[in-house]
Amino acid sequence: MADIVIVNPRFDISFWGFEHCMPLFGKKANLPVACLALLAALVPDHHDVTLVDENVEDIDFDRLARADLVCLTGMSIQGTRLLEILEEVRARGVMTVVGGPMATVEPEALEGLTDVIFLGEADETWPAFLEAWEKGEHKSRYEQPEKTKLETLPLPRADLLKAERYMFGSMQISRGCPFTCEFCDIIVTFGRRPRLKTSEQVIAELESFLEVGLKIVFVVDDNLIGNKKAIKPILRDIIEWQQARAYPLTLFTEASLDLAEDDELMELMGLAGFQNVFIGIETPNEESLKETKKLQNVRPNAGSLIDRVHRIQDNGIDVWCGMIVGFDHDDTTIFPAVPEFLSRARISTALVGMLHAIPTTPLFKRLKEEGRLNNDEDADLYGTNVVPLGMSSTELRDGFIEVMQETYSADAYFSRLDSQFFDQDFKFTVHQLPYWDDWRWAWAKRASYNYVRFGVIASRLLSAVKDPDLRARYRQQLTQVVKKRWREPHILFIYALKVATHYHYAELVRSIADVDPETGAMSNAGRSFSRVRKDEAVADKKDKEAIAA
Repeated sequence: MADIVIVNPRFDISFWGFEHCMPLFGKKANLPVACLALLAALVPDHHDVTLVDENVEDIDFDRLARADLVCLTGMSIQGTRLLEILEEVRARGVMTVVGGPMATVEPEALEGLTDVIFLGEADETWPAFLEAWEKGEHKSRYEQPEKTKLETLPLPRADLLKAERYMFGSMQISRGCPFTCEFCDIIVTFGRRPRLKTSEQVIAELESFLEVGLKIVFVVDDNLIGNKKAIKPILRDIIEWQQARAYPLTLFTEASLDLAEDDELMELMGLAGFQNVFIGIETPNEESLKETKKLQNVRPNAGSLIDRVHRIQDNGIDVWCGMIVGFDHDDTTIFPAVPEFLSRARISTALVGMLHAIPTTPLFKRLKEEGRLNNDEDADLYGTNVVPLGMSSTELRDGFIEVMQETYSADAYFSRLDSQFFDQDFKFTVHQLPYWDDWRWAWAKRASYNYVRFGVIASRLLSAVKDPDLRARYRQQLTQVVKKRWREPHILFIYALKVATHYHYAELVRSIADVDPETGAMSNAGRSFSRVRKDEAVADKKDKEAIAA
């Protein structure tokens, strides 16, 4: 029996991490990276495996020194901390292996620093390495030649997570995306042919979250609907499972905008308990969408971007989105256009970033050939490795900051939120079902729980916020939602969550705007935030289940 420890380094403060408001929810982190539980499940039973997530616990390096094998996974934005941990562990003479997104797209950064490195999907190479390691015959580099057949994967070990410290669970149903967005590394890593788990696997994972007490689950697929025909029967099975248990889980995920073109799919997602969907809209500039080959967003006869967003909202699913500034067809007019679009679309939560070229993507290859990639020093100065075409690098950086300041000003944010929840009278699909007529006790219990959660979050928020003007605004918003929608406790709870998350966004924008007056360089928060693309993170905290080790 070997003692194996799998470590996920901490993240810097980020858009999706909700670090500034996480204490209001009584949690340490928003969700575990999905690969941790899967990696543990792929370890043979005769070994002892421990999961360490630095986002919810401190690393005990003396404990790691007693391990036979220490494994690290991480994204590029975790790279600095990953290297620090690696150095500490190797100084103690422990064998190390490293994999994950950083190892896959930046293997040269780990050259000579680890005993074994994994590139790409490692569902097969990870257990193959362990078998060879037991015999003393392992290699120093592993790269899986074929894509994983997801139906062969074991049930992830959610029982090994410190579940009580997370707000959400994370799981994956599919890998791959049929589209060809130039800036996205997903099709490079996972391919263009979506692969899916079976309904039996999906239901087993949902059951495992209930067993460990996680009631909200993020399905981390980069595009849940990449294969619409294949996902529909799985959604029907989730509906059956949810309705047999009075909807014990709330789900949210990522999907492409063509969701709005399939009425049946929107209905199934709503009935399955999906309350939120993150969509890569990217830009209101149609020429930029064509440039980056985001052709699914400019389909003829599909309606405008705003029409399609509203169609999804009208089907009881809240829309979050990703937006990018700095495409070749962008000039400085894009900066006021983004907040204006979000306002008309009634999207309160939007991840806005500067275009960043991820190694292995077609965008990186093209810009390298054109000599339009910043060196490390300039990337730190301007917050991106992309040299823009329609404006200067300074204009792009400063314009991005202006977009974030405008988008998450209290007036703009709550205007969007109130337009959706008051003017539109938005309702989630699950809460409108006649189904509840036969589940009155479950409905009453659910309603009581949401009233309590609203009260707890509201009181903690008003106690935590020190800025008197911001605190007064939050009190005003919370009072307003009670007056207008007090009969709908689930809306009160969701609205309180959105008020609380604004506190996180406001603090984050403040740090992003902190540009060094002498050098003009962005702050660490600004640089790390602007690098986080939708494909790299819905980012920050989830990692991809498939990119193992």
